[in-house]
Amino acid sequence: MKTFPPARIRNVALVGHGGAGKTTLAEALLFCAGAIPRQGRVEDGTTTTDFDAEEVKRKISVSLALAPFEYEGHKINLIDCPGYADFVGEVDAALSAADLVVFVVSAVEGVEVQTEAVWKMAAARKLPRMVFVNKLDRERASFERTLEQLRQVFGAGIAPLELPIGEETSFRGVADLLTDTAITYDTGKAVQGEIPDEMESLEHQVHDNLVEGIVVADDDLMERYLEGDVPGAKELEETLAHGVASATVFPVVCGSASKLVAIDRLAAFICEIGPTPADRPPVTVRAGDQAQEVSCDPGAQPLAYVFKTVADPYVGKVSLFRVLSGTVRPDVVLTNSRVHSDEKLHALFTLRGKEQEPVSEVPAGDIAAVGKLSETGTGDTLAPKGTPVVVDPPTPLSPVLSIAIRPKSKGDEDKLMTALHRLQDEDPALTVRRDDETHQTVLSGMGETHLAIVTERLHRKFGVEVEVEDLKVPFRETITKQAEAEGKYKKQTGGHGQFGVADIRIEPLERGAGFEFVDQIVGGAIPRQFIPAVEKGIMETMQQGGLHGFPVVDVRVTCYDGKYHAVDSSEMSFKMAGSLGFKEAMAKAGPVILEPVSLVEVTVPASYQGDVMGDLNSRRGRVQGTESGNDGEQIIVALVPTSEIMRYAIDLRSLTGGRGRFTAQHDHYDLLPQNLYSKVVAKDDKD
Repeated sequence: MKTFPPARIRNVALVGHGGAGKTTLAEALLFCAGAIPRQGRVEDGTTTTDFDAEEVKRKISVSLALAPFEYEGHKINLIDCPGYADFVGEVDAALSAADLVVFVVSAVEGVEVQTEAVWKMAAARKLPRMVFVNKLDRERASFERTLEQLRQVFGAGIAPLELPIGEETSFRGVADLLTDTAITYDTGKAVQGEIPDEMESLEHQVHDNLVEGIVVADDDLMERYLEGDVPGAKELEETLAHGVASATVFPVVCGSASKLVAIDRLAAFICEIGPTPADRPPVTVRAGDQAQEVSCDPGAQPLAYVFKTVADPYVGKVSLFRVLSGTVRPDVVLTNSRVHSDEKLHALFTLRGKEQEPVSEVPAGDIAAVGKLSETGTGDTLAPKGTPVVVDPPTPLSPVLSIAIRPKSKGDEDKLMTALHRLQDEDPALTVRRDDETHQTVLSGMGETHLAIVTERLHRKFGVEVEVEDLKVPFRETITKQAEAEGKYKKQTGGHGQFGVADIRIEPLERGAGFEFVDQIVGGAIPRQFIPAVEKGIMETMQQGGLHGFPVVDVRVTCYDGKYHAVDSSEMSFKMAGSLGFKEAMAKAGPVILEPVSLVEVTVPASYQGDVMGDLNSRRGRVQGTESGNDGEQIIVALVPTSEIMRYAIDLRSLTGGRGRFTAQHDHYDLLPQNLYSKVVAKDDKD
């Protein structure tokens, strides 16, 4: 693929709710541009951007995919993004590389929840946006209804540039509101003509509204317009482009990706009114505490940002990067600013789905890929040697669902962890940790499907089969009253025996106080050198678990008397004496189970507030308060037993139609209700 200057490059993220037709639209754009010989189908698993085995199997996108193509002297770097909430991390990565976000909205289903969620993400980055209303050829499709929804949800900046000609199965073209012409399609070929008589009045009305909406952004143009000088289509288009670049105007176009209606016009609009990399604000980089701005200049020093990593067990690691400044050429050596190590970028290439095409250079504003960077991961900056500047990576997404996994084959433990870390390089929304208390490998991600695909990839890519098990809740035990006991360890074998006696008293401490050991030995009842052994034996026993098998906390233990033997006493004998004494005293001190309680913040539209609060109450939660958030949302703060929210992400998504989100963090331990003891203990025994 040849090299294009920044003014001829368009970096476009294709986003929207699952099922809106993004991947089909990507295929249609590639086909119309002549980049592929035929249009693949999602149903057959033959599309360019859904090539992963899990995508073909499920018929959904699960990873972002790059699909560059040339159109009318421009290079469009299309990034096809997943539409399901579980893969929002992929969308986040794509937005970090895009200059324009095209939202694909189904004319049948209208504006759906994931479209709203990604719009907020794009707005937070102040990214230019436009909308493609798809599936106008389908039954129950309505452009008018969808446009009204867009205005209600996204506000006054929504500006239709086209109207559909025909409805549902008779949909055959669009009316261009900028030029007052009709473009109809027959087997994908465009024919320009007059606006049909039956829609001429409506088209003129919407045209006038569009012109008024565009000229408002330019004072000189507005003044001329009020004096009766109506700007031409070219001038309107240039003014519109400024509004798009400033993210104040959001054009709406329409068509059918499957029928190839108005797809060429979408590509043309991207080229004509879409912002170039140079139109976007300069990128802020940091060098220590100093911040500076870097402009999109191909002649400057090379600087690149890695926005996606693909882990392949055969090819190795592939890094997708965007050049922020300068021009990157093969074999250039750049410094990874995070780890301060040099990386040699050998062969550079672009990706179209999984197909690689070599490139001779990558100028500022362009996107490309490179293989086998040893130290570089997603979110890293590659800077000139001696200039360790860093681009701040996006804030990591907080995982919402966790599962525990273990390898089916006991010999695969090391192989599993290696594979998981490789997948983490590819997917920053995935987190892995080893819980030393429950002895589980915990995998956390953005939802059920996300985690299911991770386990499938472990098997397919790295040959590690895993079993999924429920997460164990880290319960604790404590006591409710004081008790005393004598810990006596006596063992006679050939030669020296073992003898130690420790008299201990245990009593409860305040919640969260932990453990306290008090030495009240007087008169040498236990020699000083053996007292630490008593404490060690008690602490180890507390960790191993009390009466119900859970670690013991919030206890003061006093060792007030004991006995020893001049020959047979040892550290081991007093360690055992402390352990035996603690177990006996614990049984007499009214042991109880403590459960972890999480502080949960749930953000939902106000209409769901009552349902969510009722659901939290049913989980034994205690609502602490509510407050107003952005865009009319409500934030509900509650203390909820951790065991009740292990799969809350799934339930909240169902309860709120995907519009709710939450965070949870450990807050404290509290008494487990007596009626739940048998359930908790029985589950622990089973595990």
